[in-house]
Amino acid sequence: MSERNGREGQVTIDTRAAIARLVGAVERVIVGKPEVVRLAIVTLLARGHLLIEDVPGVGKTTLAQTLARAVGGSFSRIQFTNDLLPADILGVAVYQRDTGAFVFRPGPIFANVVLADEINRTTPKTQSCLLEAMNERQVSIDGETRPLPSPFFVVATQNPLEHQGTFPLPESQLDRFLMRIRIGYPSPRDERRILAGDRLADPSGISPVVTPAELAALQEAVETVLVEEPVRDYLMAIVGATRRGGAFALGASPRAALAFQRAAQAAALVDGRRYVVPDDLKALAVPVLAHRLQLAGSPGAGRAEVEGAVAELLDRIVVPA
Repeated sequence: MSERNGREGQVTIDTRAAIARLVGAVERVIVGKPEVVRLAIVTLLARGHLLIEDVPGVGKTTLAQTLARAVGGSFSRIQFTNDLLPADILGVAVYQRDTGAFVFRPGPIFANVVLADEINRTTPKTQSCLLEAMNERQVSIDGETRPLPSPFFVVATQNPLEHQGTFPLPESQLDRFLMRIRIGYPSPRDERRILAGDRLADPSGISPVVTPAELAALQEAVETVLVEEPVRDYLMAIVGATRRGGAFALGASPRAALAFQRAAQAAALVDGRRYVVPDDLKALAVPVLAHRLQLAGSPGAGRAEVEGAVAELLDRIVVPA
């Protein structure tokens, strides 16, 4: 039987059916990448933000556009460059001569799904203007706080191979992203299907399959997913192992632990469960934690080295029965 969720004054929704519609809509466009689609939807349902670190042309923009279409939300793309200013993202107050007043013109951050394309190509000053938006879902401009649309979901991209003219994201910025993932190249079979036009390749052909109110209900349902004490102890063992010297100089923060738990709850809901199991945590440890950690003695270690260290850490921790 499908499970339903709803609190007083909120939408009651068939969570399994809604998630199935959302996954199906995105997979119509993102061909042959079911795990990428799943992780993106888990991030969205967990009220997180997504960092996609991959080479150009593998579908990063398409994924963000498709998610926006599927949830019936607004979409904006910000191309980050070294001359981009915070006002270009947040908006600016413009003087109106006829009224003698300043009128605020919102920037592209005021959208449900925001694609921050090549985020590491802009300066730290401009990068930092996203901190309040991503954490508080609001922006402060000219002494006034303005709420952002709900839902609010940032998908940022960066190229892991090209570093000339880039500004690496600081730890405080990376910590705002619930997950870091890669899309990767399609398999030869899937690429052949793309070239043959066997699948829809244009997000504009996707119709909304859930409303913003239904998405909010799904996000509320995530918070009701049960995390039993042995599973929470396992989570704490993983997080604690990153802090006790050894492989990592910078361990996972309490905010990372909260994000880890929320991601596991969302993953359980996507899989049709109302409780978290240890395998949820094992599957999410790398995408949720690796970008928040620094290796001891190797502060500039590459992504593969850090992710490998997280995988080795998981092998040493006893999984609860």
